[in-house]
Amino acid sequence: MANRLSWDDRYSIGHESLDAQHRHFFELCNAMADCLVEETAAERFDRLFAELMEKAREHFMAEEALLAACGYPELDDQRSEQEEFAYLVNEIATTENFDRNELQTFLALWWAGHVRGAARNYPAWLAAGTANPAR
Repeated sequence: MANRLSWDDRYSIGHESLDAQHRHFFELCNAMADCLVEETAAERFDRLFAELMEKAREHFMAEEALLAACGYPELDDQRSEQEEFAYLVNEIATTENFDRNELQTFLALWWAGHVRGAARNYPAWLAAGTANPAR
């Protein structure tokens, strides 16, 4: 069974571009879920997966640059998260190793976790800009 994601304003990190990217990942995961109920949509699923991967690379670069500019102290953790995602989807969670339903479930759960973690960790640093926020 596919996992669907719903955007909640609590997931906002307060940066318009990154929030839009996060919402787009939810939309891509939901579009992939739609493909699972359409028996002839395997090609479309694969195109959406390729788009998600391309957008993920762009997103992680933008996110890293923004966090670096703000002096985010856990930047190494953010980079590790990027590397882990790339490894998982390039080496393990692939259409060769998993069926599309499993792949969609993995992606939906991963992006939900990433977005919730960003909402928990990034806003204070983004609001403070290059100054370190009080902890």
